[in-house]
Amino acid sequence: MSKLIVYGLPFSQPVRAVVWALLLKEQPFEMKLINPGHSGKGGSRHPDFLAKNPSGTIPCIEEADSGFTLGEAHAILTYLSQKYCWTDLYPQSLQQRGLIDAYLHYHHRNVRECSMLVAAKVRKDLNFSNDMQKQSRQTISNAMKLLDERYLANSDFLFGEHPTLADLAACAEIAQLGPKYTNLFDFASYPNLTKWINRMAQVPGYDVVHLPLAVLGDISVDAPSIEALKAANMQGFKALQAES
Repeated sequence: MSKLIVYGLPFSQPVRAVVWALLLKEQPFEMKLINPGHSGKGGSRHPDFLAKNPSGTIPCIEEADSGFTLGEAHAILTYLSQKYCWTDLYPQSLQQRGLIDAYLHYHHRNVRECSMLVAAKVRKDLNFSNDMQKQSRQTISNAMKLLDERYLANSDFLFGEHPTLADLAACAEIAQLGPKYTNLFDFASYPNLTKWINRMAQVPGYDVVHLPLAVLGDISVDAPSIEALKAANMQGFKALQAES
């Protein structure tokens, strides 16, 4: 079997979604740390990494035997699902796949905004304006309302009675904002969504991939230091090494 390498950082939301799927399906992998946005060695803007993923983003996977590389979390998830026949996460039915794909496309400019709230706290150097953060909160509120009232009104998961790629991608973004972790968003108005988050917390691999967030804790008042972020990432990395 081809050795699979995952390049990324445990604190990254898209990286969490990919490694969660791999842990859930007990697919062996090796994780190599890549520092997003940095041009030095080990950074996502270094020529060595850009040769693997020209967009310079994480995650990126590499199949060691063939040298095949692929970036973009959702492309990676659907590729791996088809390669390893993860039909529970990505059903064979074209209609079911179409629904999951539609959510994954929607996710990018809607649910993905959850990370904006986290980034505004942990990356003060990026200078996110109050207007940008306000707009992100509105986008997130709209997305949470949609998930709560439409997707989760009559089913335990986004597309039925068991989790799919859509649930893994969504939860990797949404759960990070709750009181157990960063405490940056109030879910009290979304009862179906709250129940779903609790169900997703029972999916194997959840605790391991969310460990960096648990280590970092509540950041709603005080922004974490760079040292605290590094420590959280390293604990997450060591936990993934032990599991993979």
